[in-house]
Amino acid sequence: MKVAYILNTPNAANYKVGTMILPQLEEDRHGVDVLGIFFFDDNTYMLRKGDPKGERLADIAKKKGILLMMCDQCAIQRELATGEAGRAEPNGTVDGVTVGCFPDLYAALAPNPPDQVISL
Repeated sequence: MKVAYILNTPNAANYKVGTMILPQLEEDRHGVDVLGIFFFDDNTYMLRKGDPKGERLADIAKKKGILLMMCDQCAIQRELATGEAGRAEPNGTVDGVTVGCFPDLYAALAPNPPDQVISL
């Protein structure tokens, strides 16, 4: 099964991804193929360059082809992206992060769509 995660509750990135999902991905025991993770609000902070969990996630995402995307407006507000909504670029993030909105997420996942989208 293929899944995508949307992190929209407080501390979802640090706790749910960082202490549960990330170790499972690293140990190859998560049980599904993760196609992408979309970060909202303060969850974007996990993707700051130098964040230990963010760096680990970026590494496993590169190895497994997992999309890491931040909400453009959330990232701009937190100075993790420059530009404006619809045309923002990541700034000061771990490698491989993209910035966008739902249409960008849909387009990125369209060639290999998930079977389920899970909101955490």
